[in-house]
Amino acid sequence: MRNTLRFCLVSYSILLLLSASAYAQPSAATQRLQERNKMFKPQVIQVADNVYTAIGYQVTANSMIVGDDGVIIVDPGQMAILASRVRKAFEEITDKPIKAIIYTHGHGDHYNGAPAFYEEGKGIQVWARSNFGSEGTRNATTGLVGGVRSSNTQGFDLKPEQKMGVGVAIPPERRPTNSMMVDGSSQSGPPRRAQRIEPTHTFSEDRKRIEVAGVTIDLVSAPGETEDQLYLWLPKQKVVFAGDNFYQSWPNVYPLRGTARRSIRDWIVSVDKMIQEDPLHLVGGHTTPMLENANEVLTNYRDAMKHVYDKTIEGAQKYMTPDELVEYAALPPRLAKLDYLAPYYGSVEGTIRDIYAQDLGWFDGDALNLHRESPKKQSQRMADLVGGVSALMAKAREAMAADDPLGAAQLAQHVIRLRPENKGAKRLMGEALAIIGEGTFNAPMRNYTISTSNRYLAEANEE
Repeated sequence: MRNTLRFCLVSYSILLLLSASAYAQPSAATQRLQERNKMFKPQVIQVADNVYTAIGYQVTANSMIVGDDGVIIVDPGQMAILASRVRKAFEEITDKPIKAIIYTHGHGDHYNGAPAFYEEGKGIQVWARSNFGSEGTRNATTGLVGGVRSSNTQGFDLKPEQKMGVGVAIPPERRPTNSMMVDGSSQSGPPRRAQRIEPTHTFSEDRKRIEVAGVTIDLVSAPGETEDQLYLWLPKQKVVFAGDNFYQSWPNVYPLRGTARRSIRDWIVSVDKMIQEDPLHLVGGHTTPMLENANEVLTNYRDAMKHVYDKTIEGAQKYMTPDELVEYAALPPRLAKLDYLAPYYGSVEGTIRDIYAQDLGWFDGDALNLHRESPKKQSQRMADLVGGVSALMAKAREAMAADDPLGAAQLAQHVIRLRPENKGAKRLMGEALAIIGEGTFNAPMRNYTISTSNRYLAEANEE
């Protein structure tokens, strides 16, 4: 009977991950992510008279500005093979030569595609800020780059039927093997060396006005998702290219994969600078452009980040812990209902916890957390309280049967700490996490949870 129940639970959790199931409907989170994927059909969107943005060819948005005698490419994308398709689509609009390439920041999914557009000896200008690649440099110094956390949060290691679009990029089935998602070393499989086209022109001042092919462009320093971020402002067309300081999701202020710290304070200031330009159209780093309503969108984006920051600090001054602040600093309904502020990629909860950690450090004000026991000792106390490890396992099974997978997982974790050889506990943990993950909306949280589920189920099935 128990084996039958286990089989059913495993089957149920896997079937929930499929887009169509004869036995169960996907969760609301899964259905919403599936619907979101429709945004990423390959298309070229006309933003203004001479501005075009390609969506759905790569994980990033790639743009072309048409000038008098040439074009400017903004963020060529993640891979030359994919960027070449973007170039072909752009060449159906104009056959003018490329005069310049502009990198909004140093994440590889925005610049690795440059070889598809750059031609040696043609005098093509490549623009970026003078601190281009600063995040990658810091990560290389610490050695904390790539690895299992990066793979798990991006969903690289998930089974095909478990992969789901992250809400800000093309779905996994349309990404090539070893596609670079985040930076030059964040990828699946062994590292592959791509030709990197270095900037030929940089600027260190706050604002740099350039003219290329008769087009006036302001390049503006805009630290946010990265310290080397910039935005482009086309004053005549009233178009702002925000890079990754805007995409249609709550900003990824704290990446679960771990990376250099991101300052939400800087991010707020940079978005406010874009608002002061009074833009009409907004091109983000990954999702479709926001047309005709750029100022409204950016104002809501800034106000939402500022609300979370201000309320987190306000609550911290009242000695609230991060767990309490998650509810206290949540978005008000007016902002929470906006789809472009939904937690597709970044999360409000993660932002709140990171603000607290950056400004107050790891200590949350609870005196007991100055004297924490090891996880194993805590688990032993729990087992002693309920009458032993077997009783603890029984409670975990009861929670699962009562449709409380989170409670079941928490209890099973105690058993695993005390009895790491207990395959039943690992199986229950894997089953519970599969259900939790499938119902999770935020993509990195979802991917990491399901990856962990797979690991426990694999260990439980080892001979």
